Amino acid sequence: MLIKEVYKKILFCNTADRIGPDMPFSHWKLHFKSSMTKLCKKKFKNFGLGADFRAGAYAVHCSNISIGKNVVVRPLTMMFADEFAGITIEDNVMMGAGVHFYVNNHRFDRRDIPLIEQGYYPSEDILIKEGAWIGANSILLPGVVIGINAVIGAGSVVTKDVPDFAIYAGVPARNIKKNNDS
Repeated sequence: MLIKEVYKKILFCNTADRIGPDMPFSHWKLHFKSSMTKLCKKKFKNFGLGADFRAGAYAVHCSNISIGKNVVVRPLTMMFADEFAGITIEDNVMMGAGVHFYVNNHRFDRRDIPLIEQGYYPSEDILIKEGAWIGANSILLPGVVIGINAVIGAGSVVTKDVPDFAIYAGVPARNIKKNNDS
């Protein structure tokens, strides 16, 4: 019985549209640059030159996630795309560890139905534009666009678009200043 379960898990790890520590028969490849690159180029919609997806990070619906050049996805980062909406991270984006991306959210607008039975709001794409910096443990919610060279402070919850060159922080994230201000 155990051998059958292991075989099924191996098949699942090699064919599922996801990467993460819960996929042990493919996750080990993230510890080695050459096998990490090969796995990521196979799984992701786009995986740019010089990009790195570190062991300990998760990605669900990889085929709807694009990672640009020179982007490092650090441990504990969680990218949740789905079949309806994706995540695009353009070139030269910096990210701390533990950043979460969510393209959908649970419905909670009816009082006559338990929350768990209400389903989801429509999924919305997330876009991180070139040169942005997303601080550690930030959360990016459905539909947000982070502008060119924008900065998101560590631990922020981004609920709305962030303009180019802006610095946002907090819960919910709000404008602190433009990063070209004196």
